[in-house]
Amino acid sequence: MYKKHYQRFLSARPGILHCSPHSHYYWPDVTREAQLEYWDDSARLADDKWERIFEEKVPAVQRLIAQRLNVSNPQQIVFAPNTHELVYRVLSSFDPSKTLRILTTDGEFHSFNRQSRRLEERGNVEVTRIATEPFATLPQRWRDAVAAQAYDVIFISQVFFNSGVPSPDPQGWLDAVQDQDTVIMIDGYHGFGAVPTDLGPYQDRVFYLAGAYKYGQSGEGACFALVPPGNKLRPEFTGWFADFESLAKPQEGPVGYAQDGFRFAGSTMDFTALYRLHAVLDWWQRDGLSDHKVHSYIQSLQKAFLQHIDSLNHIDICRQNLLCQDLNEHGHFFTFRLQSAERVQQLAAQLKEQGVATDYRYDRLRFGFALYHEAADYQQIRFA
Repeated sequence: MYKKHYQRFLSARPGILHCSPHSHYYWPDVTREAQLEYWDDSARLADDKWERIFEEKVPAVQRLIAQRLNVSNPQQIVFAPNTHELVYRVLSSFDPSKTLRILTTDGEFHSFNRQSRRLEERGNVEVTRIATEPFATLPQRWRDAVAAQAYDVIFISQVFFNSGVPSPDPQGWLDAVQDQDTVIMIDGYHGFGAVPTDLGPYQDRVFYLAGAYKYGQSGEGACFALVPPGNKLRPEFTGWFADFESLAKPQEGPVGYAQDGFRFAGSTMDFTALYRLHAVLDWWQRDGLSDHKVHSYIQSLQKAFLQHIDSLNHIDICRQNLLCQDLNEHGHFFTFRLQSAERVQQLAAQLKEQGVATDYRYDRLRFGFALYHEAADYQQIRFA
């Protein structure tokens, strides 16, 4: 149904059933023209390309993202090459000589997990990690933890990267936050462009971070954060983009910051990925590919996949080993937990030999679903 939009990637990888879009989504064909557009703009405008980027491209992408997320202040969206850079800018806003209290889960992506563990080595950073499993009790356990004490930072994924399970809806726990100065960050990398996301009720309270490498379908280098309006944090990790309008003024005295989301901006970056993201977002809007429409199509693929898996009667890749079987409470990939990491590696290698690309984390084998799939494609999956 949507394969026609991905012909360049699909033709470059014939015979491959790409079941790891949750890791790296194929780019639609419109991104190639966008890539060339950036090159042509760089050649045509040279130094003057920054005016086109900041006066035309950045606002256009901000507006399209804001519409996607149902937020009313596009200027609160700031860009960076990766979300980790944005996370660390927020963390660098806190005095390193004072105790920093962070609440998070044990299901966060490697970058935040690694960074928080490294910060704990200071001795004055306290990180409370709530177990994501059992998933059925997580909403109550998470709310209890949020209400237990005041934190400086609360960080949680929208959809957990190692399971595909959504985190508790903020509506169920935001009112339990004790301190209104607590920074709340939601990692939306496995949510944006995939599951329906309405940040309207929370746009004045949360940082929302996401990017294009996965469901944004634009490759690496185009990440963003939605910053709550009126935020006055002063990141120590900062660059010249963070006060763009003051460049011509004397650079002396206290360091100034933009009054919108760009106070968390960094420095010179390659905007090729932003051009690609613009092309994808524009395509979605033009063809009416809303989150709801995309999500509905992916759910139909997930049902077809499970029906095929049922017919194989495999001892490992079966519904019983799914971490979450409720399709209504699920992201765009399935995670099967097996008896050992070795078994997972064996099955991943076996599937690769068949031309089925998956990926795995320890004892978990992941199958992802994309717009460039059709239900019949899963017949390629076979086990000896």
